[in-house]
Amino acid sequence: MARIVFDLPPHFGFDTEVQVYINHVNYGGHLDNALLLTLVSEARVRFFRALGYAENDVGGLPIVVGDVLAQYRSEAFYGEQLRIAMQPTDLSRCAFDLAWRITESSQGREVARGKHGIVFTDPATHRAASIPEAVRAQLLAL
Repeated sequence: MARIVFDLPPHFGFDTEVQVYINHVNYGGHLDNALLLTLVSEARVRFFRALGYAENDVGGLPIVVGDVLAQYRSEAFYGEQLRIAMQPTDLSRCAFDLAWRITESSQGREVARGKHGIVFTDPATHRAASIPEAVRAQLLAL
């Protein structure tokens, strides 16, 4: 079986911690693979808040997730604190990749890595729109 290959960026400009709650755990006793993405979504909201935005108004435009890549590296368990680090990469006219890495906070064990394709949209047409220049500058500064 071919495996997804994804290289992490050399540094991350943002990180936050989240806890694995009981509702994140599946019948196997570990973090459910789909619910891991809900933790990444929480971190993404925090990322944009740290820049001074809400996801429905990033420099005057809403964003959507266009695609997701995820590599699961190890299990995470109820009660663990996870550090989610994020870094914008591959900026284009209307989108960028938000690369992320999740590690267990106390031991540094890598849990997962991946990226979300973030697309800026025109609220009237729901089509891709250019990244506002002020936002582009903030993303490049990270």
